[in-house]
Amino acid sequence: MRMLVRVTLPVEPFNTYVRDGSASAKMGRILGDLKPEAAYFTEFDGQRTALLVIHMDDCSQIPVIAEPWFLTFNAECHFKPVMVADDLAKADLPAPATRVSPF
Repeated sequence: MRMLVRVTLPVEPFNTYVRDGSASAKMGRILGDLKPEAAYFTEFDGQRTALLVIHMDDCSQIPVIAEPWFLTFNAECHFKPVMVADDLAKADLPAPATRVSPF
């Protein structure tokens, strides 16, 4: 299952890691282990945020994905299942019924 993982990085300790030059290596290690399908970096509600697209076979993988962020950056992690257009096509949605006005 494809998951969108939103990782919110608090100002501290991330600022400290930027100042001492270790932020890039720490993040690189985590991303190297996770091998996300895509990784985007942005601001979300005023916080540094990573948006990762990750394939999961089982929900038991959540700790493996989240713990490095928790332990390294005191981050918050939010998981949402997502689909690409091909996934949505497999849903075989019924055609919408024609609306008939009661008047």
